[in-house]
Amino acid sequence: MNTDTKNAGQSNVEDKDDIDVLALLFVVLRGWKTILFFALIALLIGVLYGRYINPTFKSDALIQIEENSQGVSALGNLASELITPQASKAQTESQLIRSRMILEPVVDKLNLRIRLADPSIGYMDRIKSNRVDTQVSTSEGVSLRTENGQAQISQFNVSQGYLNQAFTITRSDTGFVLSNGFDDFKGEFNKSHSFKGVDGQIQITVVDLPINSHSVTVTKQSVQITTDAINSTLSVVEQGQQTGIVELSMTGPNQQQVSLILKEIILSYIDQNQTRGSEETTKTIKFMETQIPALKKKLEDSEAIFNEFRTRNGTIDVSQEASILLSENAQIDSQLSELQLKKAELTTYYTEDHPLVIQINDQLTVLNSRKQEINDTIAGLPEIQREFLQLSEDTAINREIYLTLLKNYEQLKIVRAGQIGYARIIDLPINTFNAIAPNKMQIWVLAALLGTMLGTILVLLKSLLRNVVKDPERLEAKTGVPVIATIPRSPLLTKLNKTKKSSSRLLAYSDSNSLSYEAIKSLRTSLMFGMPKESRMGQRAKVILITGESPGVGKSFISSNLTEVFAQLDKKALIIDADMRLGELHKAFNMSQDNGLADYLQQDEHQIADVIHATGIDNVDFIPRGKKPYNPISLLSSAKFNTLMIELNAHYDYIVIDSAPVLAASDALVLSQYADKVLMVTRYDNSIEGQLVYAINQLKKSNVQVDGIVLNDVQQGIMSKYSYHYNYAYGNNQ
Repeated sequence: MNTDTKNAGQSNVEDKDDIDVLALLFVVLRGWKTILFFALIALLIGVLYGRYINPTFKSDALIQIEENSQGVSALGNLASELITPQASKAQTESQLIRSRMILEPVVDKLNLRIRLADPSIGYMDRIKSNRVDTQVSTSEGVSLRTENGQAQISQFNVSQGYLNQAFTITRSDTGFVLSNGFDDFKGEFNKSHSFKGVDGQIQITVVDLPINSHSVTVTKQSVQITTDAINSTLSVVEQGQQTGIVELSMTGPNQQQVSLILKEIILSYIDQNQTRGSEETTKTIKFMETQIPALKKKLEDSEAIFNEFRTRNGTIDVSQEASILLSENAQIDSQLSELQLKKAELTTYYTEDHPLVIQINDQLTVLNSRKQEINDTIAGLPEIQREFLQLSEDTAINREIYLTLLKNYEQLKIVRAGQIGYARIIDLPINTFNAIAPNKMQIWVLAALLGTMLGTILVLLKSLLRNVVKDPERLEAKTGVPVIATIPRSPLLTKLNKTKKSSSRLLAYSDSNSLSYEAIKSLRTSLMFGMPKESRMGQRAKVILITGESPGVGKSFISSNLTEVFAQLDKKALIIDADMRLGELHKAFNMSQDNGLADYLQQDEHQIADVIHATGIDNVDFIPRGKKPYNPISLLSSAKFNTLMIELNAHYDYIVIDSAPVLAASDALVLSQYADKVLMVTRYDNSIEGQLVYAINQLKKSNVQVDGIVLNDVQQGIMSKYSYHYNYAYGNNQ
């Protein structure tokens, strides 16, 4: 094979692929009714869904997370050192906001665990009303508006066994009745009631209920379920990268309720944030408050002892050396007191193994060692001087410790009063009353698109699975039988049949200039040249048997019009409706089915002349099917039918037999023994290819040779992949 041949082969393959893709497009276009149906159904569902769901509202707010705490630094280095600076990142705080630590106070304050519902509202009610009232939760209680009044409950607490269990509450003559399906509890309005059930205690206070025995369901949810429900509608996102600006947004069916819950969440977080910011300062102040009274008492005791000593012994002059030692000893004691104070503060947070604690211990060891040396030196002084120095030293040390602690205590109180958290509110939520969902137009468009896609998929699947008859070449390859004619659809005749204005199904009278009529004539020419020189009956007539694989393929249309065009050749033609079960060939000639083939074969008194009827068309006679028989196949196999065919052969040039479908009955097998040509009629884009192949194979198994396939009702146009099989009229088309 040369290169040109290879290129040509590749080109043919590519063309074939292009045609297949185009064929899929044509399949979709031909199924436009199915696609439109599903699109409209989906659109209707979208409209109903848009009315079914409640509008969704959104509230948002902004808070700022600062990196470092801004304490009061103007009070001095000592106060600043007592407070450890803290840092926080916005992403960490975003997770903290969604925690139960922040949400649970909001849940308890707004009674969000109490859930009210109206069981009388069904699917149709939601669609009709286009919006359903939802509960409103506040710090005073929970309320729900119904068509018969308002339900309002200010308190509802249950034991663990009743959590997440729905109760039904109904107004009664004296108050209300609370039921869980097993127990009924009765109470009065605006009174706190405590009931004891099988699974524990129930506490409830009912303010109001709907009238007319309108029941409402009430449920006490667990904290986990409630906080999870809040988190499912709550969004906490940092705006930008490392900006520290956090946006909080929340959605729900009630604008005011959503704004209220979001506001309480922000306030709960800010309160927790401020508490965390002053926690260390508060702990230090509490520690000092426990130490100040003891130090004051110790100072007072030391002063009393020193004053009593001076009164008893008088004033003593201390030498210069003693003064220096006393001064140094006082400084060491002051340093020791400060280190002990710092150590006490550190040990409230750290263990003895912490580096800072170890360092202070080392300093204390050095100072104590020096203090011991001074004490040994002082021990050499006279006893009275030594006692004087010791008492004055104790008094000075206790006074210094007490004043230092009192000063720090007052400073920390000032710091705590001015201390703030590292989060601040920028914008609180406001009510916009603009629903963000549902976007009805978007829902409608998406629903229509989904319906269109589903319809398209079904059309393609139907085309792939059904595999209807379309391609003549494919039919010939599958069956081994040539397609001897393709009969186009007659638009005019189709229109007349739909409007029931046509008095005849014959193309010669309704659409004589159509391509369909020319195709029938072409079929006649093909049969004339393909006829054997001698008929199977050995007589004058040429017998043509026309059948189909299933009902509705148009074999009666082909039979009647083919008979008419044979008669145009000045030949006597007879058409027989041999489908004695459901034959409708008589309608093509506007005649009655009575006195037909079945009557002749069943009743001895009927003669051949009684069942042959003139059609009003030159050279065309007709034998209708007659009254429906019980056993048509037996009648066709009888000797009387054989005799009938022999006699008819002597009087006609062409006999066209319209037989029952092959897959519906075996009549065609019997009639084929009389036929010179057996034609199989199939309908374009309607008949199933597999059924046609099976029908032809059934005839072949019975040694019946199908001489040709007639592809009927071929539709021309851009959506017809095989429109090139059309014949073209040549003549007057007016």
